[in-house]
Amino acid sequence: MRAIVFLCLLHGAFSESMLFTWNGPTHTTVPAKSDTNSVCLTDQSSCGCCLIQKQMQRLEEHFNKTTEELNKEVTKSKTALQNITASRSAFSVALRNLSSMNCYGPFNETSLIIYKHVFINLGGSYNVQTGIFTVPHAGVYSLTITIYAIVTGGNTLASCANLQVNGQVVAVVTEQTGRDLEDSATAVVALPLKAGDQVSVKLLKGCLICDNSSHYNTFTGFLLYATD
Repeated sequence: MRAIVFLCLLHGAFSESMLFTWNGPTHTTVPAKSDTNSVCLTDQSSCGCCLIQKQMQRLEEHFNKTTEELNKEVTKSKTALQNITASRSAFSVALRNLSSMNCYGPFNETSLIIYKHVFINLGGSYNVQTGIFTVPHAGVYSLTITIYAIVTGGNTLASCANLQVNGQVVAVVTEQTGRDLEDSATAVVALPLKAGDQVSVKLLKGCLICDNSSHYNTFTGFLLYATD
């Protein structure tokens, strides 16, 4: 726009000015006080500055359209990134963080295991008070439980637990040979889960688990990919 104003000012500053037509530049006399801008805007076939103005308008329209499209793509990318960030979910917990070996169980009935030591709880979906992981987003999750027990006092060695989703058993870990002084077992599963599903680990009747600061008993889960 500065170029247009400059050209038009030059046009009005001289009584004799060069005008551009389809047949080439010609000399004409224009009154010093004439409204050059109105000539450019109304007589585009005889004014070179109007051609420049027209091209600049086209460039401005192209620039604005391109900028608008880029802004839309940036908005889409930000939204996708926010969705990915919001759907992240991972937790890993251990039974206790005790200096000496302590055992949990055996009990006369199946009991919920509440893991108190938290390694990570991304998204905050594991409840350290209840021991339950509540699924925040529908998707396929990887779930792992590891149990460990050692013979202490007069206990008979039997280590066993199960992984449950909404109260339904989906995996069992058990080691009840009774032929050694310690046992351990691990189960790893990948499951499609819905938002709101509750995942927990339960100690089976007559079984026990033992742990110290080495964290032999763990419960871990994370989202592989979302499905909603």
